[in-house]
Amino acid sequence: MTERGDFATLLRAWRDRLHPAAAGLPAGAGRRATGLRREELAALAGVSVDYVVRLEQGRADRPSAQVVAAIARALQVSEGERDQLYVAAGLAAPLPTVVPTFVPPSVQRLITRMPDAAIAVCSADWTILTTNAAWDALHGAPPASGPERNVVRRHFLGSPTRLLREEGETERFEQAITSDLRTTTVRYPQDRQLQALIDELVAGSPRFAELWAQVGAARHRTERKTILHPTVGPVLLDCDVLNVSGEDLHIVTNTAEPGTEDASRFDLIRALGATGAAPLDPADSPLLPS
Repeated sequence: MTERGDFATLLRAWRDRLHPAAAGLPAGAGRRATGLRREELAALAGVSVDYVVRLEQGRADRPSAQVVAAIARALQVSEGERDQLYVAAGLAAPLPTVVPTFVPPSVQRLITRMPDAAIAVCSADWTILTTNAAWDALHGAPPASGPERNVVRRHFLGSPTRLLREEGETERFEQAITSDLRTTTVRYPQDRQLQALIDELVAGSPRFAELWAQVGAARHRTERKTILHPTVGPVLLDCDVLNVSGEDLHIVTNTAEPGTEDASRFDLIRALGATGAAPLDPADSPLLPS
């Protein structure tokens, strides 16, 4: 049985066993270990290298549930191992009464093996759980934590975005994502964070309140979307929303039609990476609410 104090042991063992290629990282020559380096785990989990060191040395033995979830995703552990990690941290394992945030290793391998597509994996309430390098380069890397990782909140409460939608596209997106959220509340009626999100949206967005009151059902469909990249400029891509059966996850993909100018621009965006974008003059190309 896993007990308090085992967290450091589990963390070191599971970091050592995960091959860098499985996490989308170059194995490289001259590595002293076959697994992830501490700095690689820190980057994948969105925490500091110093914190990883303290966790592995047992000097930080009370990580938050959010940190444990991020580390479990970064290490690509199974659901049972994730629960062991929670218990070792002195936390209760996530119950099925709350929106799940577990991303199976198979899904993580999928996104690392599709570098030509921009991919984000979201929970049932549309909180971004993980993204690949192409997504971060195209849309900008999401915050490491906090409410701004929630797609619905960002849209209805007016956070900046690189997406440029026409009026009809915006209406379809809003109907579909509100319908998703209502389905999620039916499935997880005891999730307090989910209810707090709904309350915040109803109070802060008249448009969301209107759609929420309509109780309408809508589905996502393949659409072409324009993303305004700060350096490369506009690029037109296909957007698909895929659902992972049995895991309650949404996978959002952006892909380019081969041989087009947009495909060439997308290639350049991926080459620039998430940190290679120099902001354009806001007067020339503002970031509009999605």
